[in-house]
Amino acid sequence: MDADLRKAMEPEIFEPSIADELVDVFAPVPVTTIPDVAVVQTTQKTNKRFIEAISDALRQSMEKYPEMIIMGQDIAEYGGAFKITEGFVDQFGKQRIRNTPICESAIVGAALGLSMEGIKSVVEMQFADFVTVAFNQIVNNLAKMHYRWGQNADVVVRMPTGGGVGAGPFHSQSNEAWFTHVAGLKVVYPSNPTDAKGLLIAALAEPNPILYFEHKALYRSIEEEIPDVMYQIEIGKANIVQAGTDATIITYGMGVLWAKAYQQAHLDQSIYIVDLRTLSPLDYTAIELAVKATGKLMILHEDNLTGGIGGEISAWVAEHCFEHLDAPIMRCASLDTPIPFNKNLEKQFLANDRLDEMMQKLLNY
Repeated sequence: MDADLRKAMEPEIFEPSIADELVDVFAPVPVTTIPDVAVVQTTQKTNKRFIEAISDALRQSMEKYPEMIIMGQDIAEYGGAFKITEGFVDQFGKQRIRNTPICESAIVGAALGLSMEGIKSVVEMQFADFVTVAFNQIVNNLAKMHYRWGQNADVVVRMPTGGGVGAGPFHSQSNEAWFTHVAGLKVVYPSNPTDAKGLLIAALAEPNPILYFEHKALYRSIEEEIPDVMYQIEIGKANIVQAGTDATIITYGMGVLWAKAYQQAHLDQSIYIVDLRTLSPLDYTAIELAVKATGKLMILHEDNLTGGIGGEISAWVAEHCFEHLDAPIMRCASLDTPIPFNKNLEKQFLANDRLDEMMQKLLNY
């Protein structure tokens, strides 16, 4: 026994490789039969709201993966706080659509256990703010399971997020940047119904833990025709919303709508708009092309300025694209305060309140 113990305690001798270490963070993404969104553009489409696109993705994925389970507070008969899983119990039964106690750590912990048994699961945080209760299970367990011992971590955590709806400081936070710092987590944040469905289907097909952010103010406020069939959008690929020559806005989520509204109000300007769609991993190729296109960069996000993803993008651009810049990189973000309840104070808090002024400063530099 002592001899075997000494042998086990001896450090393994090998040549370290940075490339191998980075590859080992995530489980390989398997090839699936789910078509890419570009392939299904000619198929039948239906006009659907953001919230209905998410519901579509969940329903079709539940049909594709008969073992998959959805868990959350009041998601069964009631259909969840936002009614995304309404009718799911009738179709899939209570064994697969499970109400849970008001204990986020237990919900994610149960998902963790299911993943170790090879069972896919989706966790709905009633509000993204409440993810703090499950922080340990996400950042210390799910994020590291594959890297540490090759264990399955097949969990998607849905995160209703964002302000602009008068919900105050405990139900409106933008906390996506917390998770972009954690190796082993992927962070997805769609801005429109087409992407909402395709990115969620792709997330559910992956064997890796994914934080999937859904802006509450978009649920019933935007709609578009989306393919009825199941399709996916590759995680880690940004979308060029429109090309332009005067300045670039890199953004995501609600910021995409703000950027498009700014362009509509300033038709004399040519704005290059990038929708990141995925915050981890970032699409650095798309970021570089966007900077080169105009030489003037604005990073726009609803999250607070300090510690937001805009700081990371700004640092990367300064390091890798400095010679292509014709002006200082600017960040337009929300104030470094909690989100107020008051309508006027909330408007002042949000980044969009300063976008016009900052864009004029950037363009006139």
